[in-house]
Amino acid sequence: MRYVAAYLLAALGGNENPGAKDIKKILESVGIETDDTRLDKVISELKGKNVNDVITTGYGKLASMPAGGAVAVASSAAAGSGGAAAPAAAEEKKEEKKEESEESDDDMGFGLFD
Repeated sequence: MRYVAAYLLAALGGNENPGAKDIKKILESVGIETDDTRLDKVISELKGKNVNDVITTGYGKLASMPAGGAVAVASSAAAGSGGAAAPAAAEEKKEEKKEESEESDDDMGFGLFD
């Protein structure tokens, strides 16, 4: 990931086709040693490609991936309105417990800056 990030930094800096020397310079400036095989792999995969097009393609691939939270929401919505009300009630209880714990901290008689 660090090699891709350095490549993108070089590309955003105006270098449309960064080489190994450019990426090494960026990584060494922050104290990261480079692995030539990984660096060569990143450069060979991105060589001749427009960085903006690669990012746009990546967004499309990310959009097609299922997310863990979306599955849980979809399953509770499929259960009907009764199933959706239970998580809402659980959230309210959690919020009430959190407020009570904050109040108990106030009753201790001292604060962080007292």
